[in-house]
Amino acid sequence: MSFGVPLFLVTLLSVPVLLGVYVWQLRRRRRQVVRFSNVALLRAAGAGSVSWRRHVPMGLVLCALALLGLASARPTVRATVPTSSSTVILALDVSGSMCATDVAPNRLSAAQAAVRSFVEGQPDETKVGLVVFSGFAELAVAPTADRDALLTAIDAVTTGRGTTIGAAILRSIDAIAELDPNVAPADAVDEPTTDGPGLVDPTPAPTPSSTGGPAGRDGSGAADAAADKAPEIIVLLTDGANTRGVTPAQAAAQAAARGVRVYPIGFGTTNPTQMACTRDQYGGFQPRVHDFSGAGAGSMGGRNFLVVDEAALRGVARTTGGEYFAATNADGLTKVLADLPKHVTVSEQDIDLSAAVGLLAAALLLAGLAISLRRSSA
Repeated sequence: MSFGVPLFLVTLLSVPVLLGVYVWQLRRRRRQVVRFSNVALLRAAGAGSVSWRRHVPMGLVLCALALLGLASARPTVRATVPTSSSTVILALDVSGSMCATDVAPNRLSAAQAAVRSFVEGQPDETKVGLVVFSGFAELAVAPTADRDALLTAIDAVTTGRGTTIGAAILRSIDAIAELDPNVAPADAVDEPTTDGPGLVDPTPAPTPSSTGGPAGRDGSGAADAAADKAPEIIVLLTDGANTRGVTPAQAAAQAAARGVRVYPIGFGTTNPTQMACTRDQYGGFQPRVHDFSGAGAGSMGGRNFLVVDEAALRGVARTTGGEYFAATNADGLTKVLADLPKHVTVSEQDIDLSAAVGLLAAALLLAGLAISLRRSSA
């Protein structure tokens, strides 16, 4: 237990002082001799009484004063409690593959509906930011508690070419850094210039350890990422693989260095055959229908870019201390997002006990007063 204003603990000295005065008064009364002509009457007056009971009201008052002294010093305890994350950054994939119709009516529409439900279900005090990414990543809505602004932006997203998972993570880190001074902005990375889903960081991603672990939340290496987790998290929803730019492994290493956890969600089936988006989802252009049912259709570099790169996303979750989730249909995605807070709402917080201690003191005072009134009226 710690105290916000420890100087006020000196008020506790009043308790032994009052106790001493009370004991002195009792001894003083005992010295006074009272003569009774009828000893039997004196015994009858004291019959049925218990000597310690007359001290109960004073005992309650002294306990109440001690508790009030503690309350004035603002006692706090550090405990692990379930709380909603202070900020959630939603990184939403809006690449062309989100037009795949293996999830009705298409992946993007299903994702928009699920994300809407997730945003509406967040506590009022939780800030939510929106990062959208296709060929590049951008912050569509800075972290805010304004749900209407978020919902409007979610409904207005349009598709683009390419998938930049790594860049989306870095942009999300920057959004968190603008709110949390303990989180450093993302570092510049020499991005590969060749498009393709097979981009792999040749350097193994760092894993948290007691020695030689990734840098702390300020990027200086002063703290172990496993022991210093930021309260903000990133929820990354994608249906494919990184096709250009910073690799997911590179971005995950930076997130881990700052204590930022990433919770990737892989969305879609392994058998997408057709892509079709609405005019609005295409940004006002004429809707097109693409058939990918042929052999090798939708592949790039020997890999189908319409299918989630689970290995890369699992690596991101493992490196940052998050967790990977998979959803193959709209209901599954809605459930994953609805259950997500259960996995990310445990944190250590300082709990102020002043109010609770003050209420207990008030209850003891009232109890002492009630006993005194009852005895005086008897």
